[in-house]
Amino acid sequence: MSVGTVNNPVTDSRAVTPANGSASVVFAGGGTGGHLFPALAVAEAIRETSPNVRFTFFGTSRPFDRVVTNMPGTELISQSIQPLRMKPWTWPTFYVNWVRSRRCCREYFDAHPPVVVIGTGGFASGPPLYEAAKSGIPTVLMNPDAIPGRANRFLAQNTAQVFVQWEETQAAFSGHHGCEVTGCPIRSQFRSASRARGIEHFGLDPTLHTLLVTGASQGAASINNAMPGILNDLAELSGWQILHLSGPRDFEQTQTAYRMHRMPAVVVPFTEQMADAMAAADLIVSRAGASTLAEITALGKPSVLLPYPHHRDMHQHANARVLVKIGAARIVHDRVDPQLTAPAMREVLSTLMSDEETLARMASAANRIGTTDAATKIAARIKPLLGACVEKEA
Repeated sequence: MSVGTVNNPVTDSRAVTPANGSASVVFAGGGTGGHLFPALAVAEAIRETSPNVRFTFFGTSRPFDRVVTNMPGTELISQSIQPLRMKPWTWPTFYVNWVRSRRCCREYFDAHPPVVVIGTGGFASGPPLYEAAKSGIPTVLMNPDAIPGRANRFLAQNTAQVFVQWEETQAAFSGHHGCEVTGCPIRSQFRSASRARGIEHFGLDPTLHTLLVTGASQGAASINNAMPGILNDLAELSGWQILHLSGPRDFEQTQTAYRMHRMPAVVVPFTEQMADAMAAADLIVSRAGASTLAEITALGKPSVLLPYPHHRDMHQHANARVLVKIGAARIVHDRVDPQLTAPAMREVLSTLMSDEETLARMASAANRIGTTDAATKIAARIKPLLGACVEKEA
C-alpha cells in the first residue's frame, strides 16, 4: 500500500502508477468500518475476475483508514475534508478543507485517470465524486443505510447509479432512475465464517451459548459501561458465556469489570476475525450501523441493537427498525447514562437468553433478509467500465 497526502498526492514518490493495460478504480469514503468494509468487499469481488485492477482510496486522516486499506496494489489518499457542522463558526474551516480536497482529487485524476469512482457514503465521498462528475469520469454511490444522509442525497444527483441495501431506501431516491437494491457488500470472510473456528480462536467454551457484545470497530463506551451493571443477573442464566469486543480505549476497564463478576467471559479490544466472532454467537448486542447489520443478517443471527444516539438524523434507528419490523432484532435505546440503559438491557437480554424458540425465530428472520452476494452484484455492474483491461486478462 502507498499513502498520499492531501497537500501533494500527485508528486508523492510512493504513489501508485497503474501498469500498462490495467485499470484504476477509486473508492471515495472512509473514517469508519461502515464506509470502508463494503468498499473492500467490492474490491475483493472485482479482483476475482480482474486481478490487475489498481485501487485508490480517498479516505480520511484517521489511523483506522490506514490500517484497513493496507493491502497490496492499494493506495490511500488522506483528505483533510471534515463533516459540515451546523455551527456557523466551523463553516470557514469546512470550506477551506473542501476546496483543498477537491484540488487534491482534481490533480490526482488528471495524473491517474480512473475508470470509475465509487462513493461509499459520508463526507469523505464528497470531493472525489464531485470532481469525477465534473471531469466526466463515471461515478456510482453505495448507500447501505436505510435513510440516506445529507451528503449522499447531494452526491446522488451526479451519480449514474445508486446501490442500496434495503427496499425501504428506494423511496428516498425515487427520482433517481439508477437506484438498485443489491444488499450491502460484506467481506469474503463472512461467507466462510465458522462457529468452531470462532470458539477456538477466542478460547470460548463450546458447550455454552455465546452472547457477543460489540460496539463496532472502535468500540462503544456507553455499551461497555452498561454491561457490568447487568452481569450478575445474566450469570443467573445457566448455559451462557460472553465475548465482549470493547474497543482499544475501554479494554482495560471493561476487562477489570468482568473480572469482578462470575459470568464466564472473554474480553478483547479488537479482532480481525469478526466473521468468526459473529459465527460463534447465538445472540449479538451491537450498534446498528448498516454494514454491521449486513454482516449480522448474512450469518442469520438474532440481535439486540442499541443505535448510536448522537447522530442528528438518527439513521441507525432507521436501520434497526428494518430488522425489528421482520422480527430479527430488538431495540434498546442507548440513554448514554449506564444507570438508565442497563435496566432495559437487563430486561431484553434476560428474556431472550431464556427463550431458545424466540431466538430461533429471530435467527430465521435475519437469515431471510441477509445476503452474501452484494459485492459480486456491484462488481458485475462495474465490470463493463474496466473495458480493455478485462478483455486483456481474459
